[in-house]
Amino acid sequence: MKTEKEKMIKGEYYHPNDHTLMKDRAKARQLTFAYQQTNEPSQRKAILKELLGACGDDVVFEGRIQCDYGYNIEVGEHFFANFDAVLLDVCKITIGDHCLLGPNVHIYTAGHPLNPEERQTGIEFGKPVTIGHHVWIGGGAIINVTKDVPSNVIVGGNPAKILKHLEE
Repeated sequence: MKTEKEKMIKGEYYHPNDHTLMKDRAKARQLTFAYQQTNEPSQRKAILKELLGACGDDVVFEGRIQCDYGYNIEVGEHFFANFDAVLLDVCKITIGDHCLLGPNVHIYTAGHPLNPEERQTGIEFGKPVTIGHHVWIGGGAIINVTKDVPSNVIVGGNPAKILKHLEE
């Protein structure tokens, strides 16, 4: 029998009020708070290494980062997120190398049943989001579970859409 965490990570319906998941979210809140409380680069780097599932050595979240769990987020090398990044990571969020996020960019993997009776049970699900290499996502863009972002593009808007393809 699968745990609620295993179901969540696989994108199946799961119950978010599971004790383990609540504990994991609390840990993510503690780490993101600690990240916001320091400007010392080595401390910030250590916090990101503990919070995220994987990250390159040159990874910066300016100001606040908010996430559900952190461990479902993988960020490549040479990454910069401007102020107020929100990464709802009930499933994996993979971000490639040389990516930039403008201020207030949100990436959502979380979803809820469309059927009202199912939704009332409190179950949720997720789908992974992948963002390729060399991507710039403009401020205020929202990436949700409907699409991934290919490499070498500029993305903006709400809902986010590809604004320009870059030459490789």
